[in-house]
Amino acid sequence: MEQIELFAIESPCRGVCENSAKGFCKGCLRSREERFHWFSLSNEARHHVLDLCQQRRARLLKARQERLEADSAKALPYGMEDEQMTDLFELTNDY
Repeated sequence: MEQIELFAIESPCRGVCENSAKGFCKGCLRSREERFHWFSLSNEARHHVLDLCQQRRARLLKARQERLEADSAKALPYGMEDEQMTDLFELTNDY
Protein backbone atom coordinates (compact mmCIF):
# COMPACT_ATOMS: atom_id res chain seq x y z
CA MET A 1 0.00 0.00 0.00
CA GLU A 2 1.37 3.38 -1.01
CA GLN A 3 1.60 6.11 1.63
CA ILE A 4 -0.23 9.33 0.83
CA GLU A 5 1.88 12.48 0.94
CA LEU A 6 0.13 15.37 2.65
CA PHE A 7 2.53 17.98 1.29
CA ALA A 8 4.35 18.25 -2.00
CA ILE A 9 8.05 17.49 -1.83
CA GLU A 10 9.92 20.76 -2.17
CA SER A 11 12.67 21.27 -4.68
CA PRO A 12 16.16 20.65 -3.22
CA CYS A 13 17.47 23.71 -5.07
CA ARG A 14 19.98 25.73 -3.02
CA GLY A 15 20.21 28.62 -5.43
CA VAL A 16 23.71 27.77 -6.70
CA CYS A 17 22.55 26.54 -10.13
CA GLU A 18 25.97 25.95 -11.69
CA ASN A 19 26.85 22.79 -13.62
CA SER A 20 29.80 20.63 -12.65
CA ALA A 21 32.09 19.04 -15.23
CA LYS A 22 29.87 15.93 -15.12
CA GLY A 23 26.67 17.91 -15.75
CA PHE A 24 25.22 17.89 -12.24
CA CYS A 25 24.17 21.02 -10.40
CA LYS A 26 26.83 22.02 -7.85
CA GLY A 27 24.14 23.05 -5.37
CA CYS A 28 21.61 20.21 -5.35
CA LEU A 29 23.45 17.53 -7.39
CA ARG A 30 20.53 16.97 -9.75
CA SER A 31 21.03 16.36 -13.45
CA ARG A 32 19.71 18.81 -16.00
CA GLU A 33 16.71 16.61 -16.78
CA GLU A 34 15.94 16.13 -13.10
CA ARG A 35 15.95 19.90 -12.57
CA PHE A 36 13.87 20.73 -15.65
CA HIS A 37 11.22 18.07 -14.99
CA TRP A 38 11.04 18.39 -11.18
CA PHE A 39 7.60 20.00 -11.06
CA SER A 40 6.07 17.41 -13.40
CA LEU A 41 7.42 14.43 -11.42
CA SER A 42 5.27 12.37 -9.06
CA ASN A 43 6.17 12.30 -5.37
CA GLU A 44 7.56 8.80 -5.81
CA ALA A 45 9.82 9.98 -8.64
CA ARG A 46 10.90 12.97 -6.55
CA HIS A 47 11.88 10.63 -3.71
CA HIS A 48 13.92 8.63 -6.20
CA VAL A 49 15.71 11.77 -7.42
CA LEU A 50 16.46 12.79 -3.82
CA ASP A 51 17.91 9.32 -3.15
CA LEU A 52 20.12 9.68 -6.23
CA CYS A 53 21.28 13.09 -4.99
CA GLN A 54 22.19 11.61 -1.61
CA GLN A 55 24.22 8.87 -3.33
CA ARG A 56 25.99 11.46 -5.48
CA ARG A 57 26.79 13.55 -2.40
CA ALA A 58 28.20 10.52 -0.57
CA ARG A 59 30.43 9.69 -3.56
CA LEU A 60 31.54 13.33 -3.81
CA LEU A 61 32.45 13.48 -0.11
CA LYS A 62 34.30 10.17 -0.32
CA ALA A 63 36.30 11.31 -3.35
CA ARG A 64 37.10 14.63 -1.64
CA GLN A 65 38.32 12.80 1.48
CA GLU A 66 40.47 10.43 -0.59
CA ARG A 67 41.96 13.41 -2.43
CA LEU A 68 42.80 15.13 0.88
CA GLU A 69 44.43 11.97 2.19
CA ALA A 70 46.44 11.57 -1.01
CA ASP A 71 47.59 15.21 -0.83
CA SER A 72 48.75 14.80 2.76
CA ALA A 73 50.75 11.71 1.81
CA LYS A 74 52.70 13.52 -0.91
CA ALA A 75 56.37 14.31 -0.63
CA LEU A 76 57.50 17.28 1.39
CA PRO A 77 57.87 20.58 -0.50
CA TYR A 78 61.09 22.04 -1.87
CA GLY A 79 62.73 18.65 -2.29
CA MET A 80 62.93 18.02 1.44
CA GLU A 81 63.41 14.44 2.48
CA ASP A 82 61.43 12.76 5.22
CA GLU A 83 64.40 12.35 7.51
CA GLN A 84 65.26 13.47 11.00
CA MET A 85 66.38 17.09 11.01
CA THR A 86 68.49 18.64 13.74
CA ASP A 87 66.94 21.46 15.68
CA LEU A 88 68.99 24.61 15.11
CA PHE A 89 67.57 26.20 18.23
CA GLU A 90 68.28 23.31 20.54
CA LEU A 91 70.34 24.38 23.55
CA THR A 92 73.76 22.81 23.76
CA ASN A 93 76.49 22.97 26.40
CA ASP A 94 79.30 23.66 23.89
CA TYR A 95 80.15 27.19 25.03
